[in-house]
Formats: sequence, C-alpha cells, structure tokens
Amino acid sequence: MTGPHTSLTRRGLLGGLLAAGSTLAHPALGLTTSPYPAARPAGLWRRNLAELGTLVRQARLGGETSLTVIDLETGQPLEGYASTTALPPASVAKAATALYALRVLGPSHRFATRLMADGPISNGRLDGDLYLLGGGDPVLDTAALGALAAQLKTAGITEVTGHLRVVDSALPTIRTIDPGQPDHLGYSPAISGLNLNFNRVYFEWRRLGSEYAVTMDARAGDLRPQVRVSSMSVQPRDVPIYTYEQRGSEDHWTVARGALGVEGGRWLPVRNPAGYAADVFQTLAGAQGLRLKLGPTSASLPEGAQTLAEHLSPPLTDIARGMLKYSTNLTAECLGLATSRSLGARPDSLVASGAQMSAWHRAQLPTSSELGFVDHSGLGARSRISSADMAMLLATHGSAPALAPHLKTYLTRDSQGKTLAVQPADVVAKTGTLNFVSGLSGYITPPAGRPLAFAIFSADLDRRARLTRAERERPDGGRAWARRARKLQNDLVLRWSRLASS
Repeated sequence: MTGPHTSLTRRGLLGGLLAAGSTLAHPALGLTTSPYPAARPAGLWRRNLAELGTLVRQARLGGETSLTVIDLETGQPLEGYASTTALPPASVAKAATALYALRVLGPSHRFATRLMADGPISNGRLDGDLYLLGGGDPVLDTAALGALAAQLKTAGITEVTGHLRVVDSALPTIRTIDPGQPDHLGYSPAISGLNLNFNRVYFEWRRLGSEYAVTMDARAGDLRPQVRVSSMSVQPRDVPIYTYEQRGSEDHWTVARGALGVEGGRWLPVRNPAGYAADVFQTLAGAQGLRLKLGPTSASLPEGAQTLAEHLSPPLTDIARGMLKYSTNLTAECLGLATSRSLGARPDSLVASGAQMSAWHRAQLPTSSELGFVDHSGLGARSRISSADMAMLLATHGSAPALAPHLKTYLTRDSQGKTLAVQPADVVAKTGTLNFVSGLSGYITPPAGRPLAFAIFSADLDRRARLTRAERERPDGGRAWARRARKLQNDLVLRWSRLASS
C-alpha cells in the first residue's frame, strides 16, 4: 500500500469530495452524480448503485453518520457523506493509538518489570527492601510474576529483612478508564505503572447445598493464587446484581444471590493495581519458600538499587496486534500513556494524554485537523473525529505499512447475512462499539485495482445521553441498533471493494 500520500491534504480531500458530489454541507442529501466512469458490460451492477444518503437513511440509525473513502495511490477521495462531521470513534481510536505507539516507541519496544534491592546481599539474605518495579507493561500476568519469583529462588535469595514495596510511577495511577461505566465492568479497570492481568480479578462461585462458595483469584495458566485485596459476599437480593465499595486499599463487592446459578465466574475490575500486584507476588514468592512482608507503595527507587530479576514484555508489534484483535482497553491506555511520556510530556490523566496524542496526529497530517481524543481506547464517548480525518490518518505518514498488518480481517456478507464465499477484496479494519455508537475503519486491497482507506462512524448521541448509568451494560434497543449499523458498514465495504476492483 504505497503511493504519493504526501500529496493528500485536508483541503484537497474535502475539495475532492465536494467535486465528487458528496454531501458535506447537506448530509441529509445523497450523491446527485456518480464520481465513477460509465459502467462496463461486465459491471452492470454499478448502474444501480444507491446514493450514500439513501443507504444511510435505510439503516434507520437516527443521529448522524459520517463516511469517507480515499484512493491510497492517488490520495484522492472517492466518496464521502457528512465527511467533516466529528463523532465518537469508539474502539476505532485504538488504531490511532497503535500508530502513535508504533511510530514513537518503535515496533521492537519492550516493557520491563524488575525486582530491585536497596541493600546488601549475603548468604542469600537481602538486608533491606525488595522493590517490584513496574514499567507500564500492559500484558503482565500472574505467570510472569511467578517467573520473577522463580528467578529470585534461582539467584539464591532466601530471606528479605525489609519489606516488599511496589513502585508504579512509570504511568499515572487512574482509578477507572471511564467513570461513567458501571463499577463491575472489567473493561474499565484502574491503570498504573504496574498492571496485572489487565487489572482484573476472577470471581468464581459454586453452590454447595443452600450456600455458595466464592473465590477471588488472579488466575493465569495453571496458577490461581487467591487474592486478599478483593473480597465478595453473596447477599439475599435480586437487584442490583453487584455493589462495590472501596475500603482503604481493598475492593469489597457484593453480589445478588438471585443472579447466581449453580456455578460460574467472571472477571471484575481492580481499583488498586499496586496492592493487587503486591498481594499476588507475595503469594507466589511464598510458594518459592520466600516469606515477604508487605510495605507501602514507593514513588521511586532509592539511589543505588540493584536489579535482581527482570521480565520483558513481548515486542510492541505483538502487543499492538493483540490490542487490535481483542480490543483491550487497558492495553490501549497503557500504550498511549507510555508514548506520551516518551515524548517528554507528563500527563496525569487520560484526557491530558489523549490531547497529546491528538496533537501528535495533527502534526503528522498535511494540514491542521480538529480531531480530539479524551483517551486512547475510545471508551470515553467524548472523543471526536470525523471520517475524513480518520481516513486521512490512515492514508498519511506511512500509516498503511505500519498499521495494516496488525488489523483484523473483515469479511463481507451477502443480503442474507452469509459470508461471501469469494471476497471481492482483502479488507482489514478496526471495529468500534459503544451504546448507540458504531465505527469501522481500515484498508481495502483488491486483487487488481486501487487500494483504499476508509472510515465509517455512526452515533445517536441523544439516545445515548438518555441512558442511566445502570442501563449502559445492556440498553433497550442497543443490540438492534448495532446490527443495523454493522449492516450499513458491510454494505459500504462491499460497495467500495467492488469499486476498487473495477
């Protein structure tokens, strides 16, 4: 996917869209003329292409929709509808975050988590404190902490006279990604410089006669250490299903007995990542025969601290690919915060770091843009970007070769919803979904023809704003709205895939 991308400007894009007959000024109207040559006999279907406005109206989404498609080889727009309308990108924002991190930190960047000592070691005894130093690794898990504990044993450490202390200042400590989300949703956990298991704890229950046995653990692979900083009690009620209270450094949950079946489990968010990691590491070290006393979190390491053990994350390319595949919010936020800090900024919030990422992307685009991110995952619905700007972002400063290999394959479907046996083009894209918000953006590469970058955003923000906090997990009408949005996206990608191949 190469070509003269430097010739693409925002003015040129918008001018091209206007010249192509797109309805930027009047989004309720569709194209009045086709920007494509007359149909060939083999492409008779092109004569019956619906206007974009007609497709949007038929989707019955309400609110607003913005869409843009760009020819990557010429840098010219092919079609657009309300292209300058800025809407929430939802998880499509993760594509922007991946670009930000890959271009600034580099594809081979790794995050380090270390065990450090601040005193002398003699005959296996550390005369001082042991520090668990976080490096902002977004994919650190219990197995990695277990490996660190094993390294201590291999190094011959059998006693620590001081305390186990956590240093988590590599990233700011943030209690939740989006405060507007219900407390129990695992995709909005806390963030810090030391994050374990995506800052989630596993709650499992099993009915034993008339009572329930419940556990809270930090499972990963074969390891299932019990957690002391999170607790759960079953209460005789039907609603609310969960309640949450923070007591000092501990998370206290209750669950409605009426919501539990015979057995089950789910991940719940952690609000004290440093305490969680220290709790789990203390258990894992104990399994290696090393008893540790927990001490307070430290803002920094003492001068002269020495490294005893180290765990390196996978390279950033692997982390970014996993983030885009599974749409993990914590990964996106850690990558964005780490990248902002590497640029010399010291953001103390997601909003501040989102603004730093927005400024970086604006500087990479040929002309200024009004895009604005309030976080790096897209979970915050106050982020805004137009389809024109998102498509430009994918089409400029070497974005395609950097990003496309890490996006998921998108398969188009027929009118009955069945995956087409023969796809008209290779499509890779990032999806995004919030309540009454849906997005899709990526690349279309036909077997023969011109490669494209595209972005599609739809949002009914008035309907979203009417939701109460309790309704946000499963709002009435939300799934049907999302299905209609996905159908519109499919129809547009199928349309552009065929056009690119013609």
